[in-house]
Amino acid sequence: MKKLIRIDVTSDTICPWCFVGKKNLEKAMDATKDLYNFEVKWHPFMLDPSLPKEGLDKNEFHRKKFGSRAQTLINSVDQAFQSVGYRFGSGGLIGNTLDSHRLIELAGRQGLDKQNALVDSLMIQCSTQEKYIGDREVLLAAAKSAGIDGAEEWIDNPNSGLLEIQIEMEKNAQNISGVPHFLINNKYQQTGVQAPDLFIQTFKRAARDAEGNC
Repeated sequence: MKKLIRIDVTSDTICPWCFVGKKNLEKAMDATKDLYNFEVKWHPFMLDPSLPKEGLDKNEFHRKKFGSRAQTLINSVDQAFQSVGYRFGSGGLIGNTLDSHRLIELAGRQGLDKQNALVDSLMIQCSTQEKYIGDREVLLAAAKSAGIDGAEEWIDNPNSGLLEIQIEMEKNAQNISGVPHFLINNKYQQTGVQAPDLFIQTFKRAARDAEGNC
């Protein structure tokens, strides 16, 4: 019988490294799918809650934040994206991600597969297609592609899912220093982009723990 590996991922939808980390996790899961069953749940984190809802020019934001290092950092991100089969889009807008996290909360209530599909769509649109995921229409299109019901009413009510997001983010602020953050079987923690082989090693340790508890 396959062992169940539960993975809790804390991330922000505008975080390019979270996208690379997600793709490396998926590589590890695909390589071990004959050994384990996986359950992946996504949790909210906001890298910059002060970002405006209407968004800022992403390139200008990076220049102000990183100064002369901005282009070097963008090139590094693009190299990481190429390693997982994508190109990083540094243009477009960047802004507040609260609504995207509220939508992810709704998706999680309808199934973790739908939640994962939504996270994937949002990250791809933000980090590779230069779309602004603070835009209502972009959010609704992503929800539709993931098969999420009731997204329009949910997004249009600013209180939908707000309390749950606030509680989770307060908890995460105390326990997590950066994203992406991975918690495997509620025991093994990894922060930052991890190579697929490292995930696989952790899956093995988690599976051995499960055998010991049988």
